[in-house]
Amino acid sequence: MSILAIHPGAYYHIETLEAPRYAHYFDRLVRPEDLSGEDLAEHAVVFIPCRTPADRLAPHADQFRAYLDQGGTIVATGETALEVFLHGITFTPQPTNWWWWLTPGADLGVRIASPDHSLFGRLGERDLTWHLHGWFDPPDGSQVLAINGEGKPIFYVDEVTTPGRMIITSLDPCFHHGSHFMPATTRFLDGFLPWMREELDGAPRK
Repeated sequence: MSILAIHPGAYYHIETLEAPRYAHYFDRLVRPEDLSGEDLAEHAVVFIPCRTPADRLAPHADQFRAYLDQGGTIVATGETALEVFLHGITFTPQPTNWWWWLTPGADLGVRIASPDHSLFGRLGERDLTWHLHGWFDPPDGSQVLAINGEGKPIFYVDEVTTPGRMIITSLDPCFHHGSHFMPATTRFLDGFLPWMREELDGAPRK
């Protein structure tokens, strides 16, 4: 199988999806406008990078749902208004404190909620901690991977809404990595993308 990444074309998407550090984790790149000509079923994973404009993905909502109904996996990252084009997403935005770490002893409050999950053999809490943009209300039966300081989910796996799998987070690592701002985001991608390749790039779930 393979991993398809949607490529909106901003500088931070180019740095994440095309630069040598991570390019080998993606087998195919496609612009949102070209998705209608793509057979998503050929891919084990569809990766949606953060800050992809939702209006460019909304026309493909039925295509995404059909892919999930066939057992596919969608990985979708933050600041993308996921609820516009994916089923079962309930998101509450929050004001972002961009400079919280300047306060001595500050703690953003991000915690790993499922420490036995295989992803956390590669990532620790520091690698998930940079900014918060909001939280989700995952469907019953989802596995919450990480929470904010109020215990609200910011990262989860949904295998109940469809026959497929959605890995959803409000974190926005591609933007900050591609902007060369926030080393934690690069550490996140250093752990997450190999995990995605090794753990998710198999036959679609049935």
